Amino acid sequence: MKKFILSTATIAALLFTTGNLHAQDEEIEVETEVEMEQETTEFESIDVISLPQNIKDAVLTDYNGAVASEAWVMTKEDETKVYKLNLDVKGEQEQVFIDSDGNWLKEDGTEK
Repeated sequence: MKKFILSTATIAALLFTTGNLHAQDEEIEVETEVEMEQETTEFESIDVISLPQNIKDAVLTDYNGAVASEAWVMTKEDETKVYKLNLDVKGEQEQVFIDSDGNWLKEDGTEK
């Protein structure tokens, strides 16, 4: 009788312990996924001088006389880069989005 009770208690303890380990693994995976999403959706500030030549040429061509005052870059999941620029166009501030090839984008990252 003692062996039966001891065996039952041991099995119950093992089941309880493995259930807790499995629950802890799931919590860690959820935290990792949230961190990855935050990294890919934020723009990082960069120096205007370090902008690719394609972008500088596009600003000169399409915004004659404009000067980029601030610049940010975001790397998407597919490794493409989107740049956000603050331009001073004839005394007025304008915020624009452009890819590394010099193609103008809408705010959501799609081509105009």
